[in-house]
Amino acid sequence: MSIKRIAVLTTGGDAPGMNAGIRAVVRYATYNKLEVMGVFRGYAGLINDEVELLNHRSVSGIINLGGTILKTVRCQEFHNAEGQERAFNTLKRHSIDGIVVIGGNGSFRGAHEFYMRYKVPCIGIPASIDNDINGIDETIGLDTAINTALSAIDNIRDTATSMERIFVVEVMGRESGYIALQVAIAGGCEDVIIPERKFDTSTSLECYGEPSRTIDLHSICHGIVEGNLRGKISWIIVVAEGAGSAFDIARNITEMTSLETRPVVLGHIQRGGRPTAASRILALKLGQAAVECLLKGESDKAVAIKDGKTLTVDFEFAVRKKYLDTDNIYNLIKVLT
Repeated sequence: MSIKRIAVLTTGGDAPGMNAGIRAVVRYATYNKLEVMGVFRGYAGLINDEVELLNHRSVSGIINLGGTILKTVRCQEFHNAEGQERAFNTLKRHSIDGIVVIGGNGSFRGAHEFYMRYKVPCIGIPASIDNDINGIDETIGLDTAINTALSAIDNIRDTATSMERIFVVEVMGRESGYIALQVAIAGGCEDVIIPERKFDTSTSLECYGEPSRTIDLHSICHGIVEGNLRGKISWIIVVAEGAGSAFDIARNITEMTSLETRPVVLGHIQRGGRPTAASRILALKLGQAAVECLLKGESDKAVAIKDGKTLTVDFEFAVRKKYLDTDNIYNLIKVLT
């Protein structure tokens, strides 16, 4: 099928660099004589016909902006037959021949389901601060989110040292501890709590610092007390939101050590802000790759960069649970404490 008009949309959680991706798709497509329709509010906009023609000037001045000019929402309706039928009718109404979906794991599940039902060419651009797409090295927005969290932790370190306090800093990551691990090691933090390792708050004790698949609160507290006796005046623990609550952990540490512990939840500041150079460049390369895939007749795939090479990953593989090897970084954090 000859591709003449494509649509681009952003779905799921926003990630810094999405606008750079939109810009690349629109400009590379128009360079190749394709028309581009922007779909506002993701799959919900596709269902509700929130579609607008974009051109070269439509994406001027957005490369440095966080968020997404196309807006985004999470849309459960797209995962049922009625919602997908309405979305397909929108595509027919506007003579759209293919779709570029910029989003994460859940977005690609929806795109795969839609392709299997209607065979509309779909290409995904991975954009998620969770880095949750299987088979690729990095998603758009990840580098920015890590640097945003790291900047906050650097600031907290100043206060922790000045006031001789313990801080528990909660970062994003419901199912993945990737951000937590990266900011913990880059920030010189003393401990990290992640979903990939069971967080044990029971009374069992294990030797502090020994490699283990369990993170033990009593071992953390034991290390804090020992460090305090040696003259260590501050301590920063990073926790991924899917592994525990900064408030609960800080309260428990205070009770167990009698040392003042403060919780900090970074929250959605990690999603926003100006995208770093790495996030922008990745988005621009993947935007080009997505358009090229549609022109070559490829579909039901995500574009990605792995080991420095641009490639495609089938949606069916991309949405599987991504394995995160935590051992090396986790153990290095413990050794360097």
